[in-house]
Amino acid sequence: MIDIVQNYLAGILIIVGSSFALVASIGLLRLPEFYTRMHAASKAGTLGSGVMLIALAVYTDETTIATRALAGFVFFLLTAPISAHLLAKAAYAAGYPLWEGSVHDEMPKQTAAADARETS
Repeated sequence: MIDIVQNYLAGILIIVGSSFALVASIGLLRLPEFYTRMHAASKAGTLGSGVMLIALAVYTDETTIATRALAGFVFFLLTAPISAHLLAKAAYAAGYPLWEGSVHDEMPKQTAAADARETS
């Protein structure tokens, strides 16, 4: 009985994870510019791969594999937002333009505040 529940739960998690991965790939194709595409890839891609790793942890009977899968999930959660943030800051510094539909740009305020802290 437990095997059946375990298999169904793992299958549902795989479907949910693949759905998030599909949303991430559609976002990469449909969104208008670099920053929004990166947002879709980092958020939905991280969640999709993380949920699939949780499905692996649920499905397997070996604790070493489950532990590694959960460690991989935690690694994704910790590194993907940081790398996306650094990529966005580097792209902004390199001069990649914002989408014309962007409401406002907060970076000049943050840069000016950081410059003021450095000079004082």
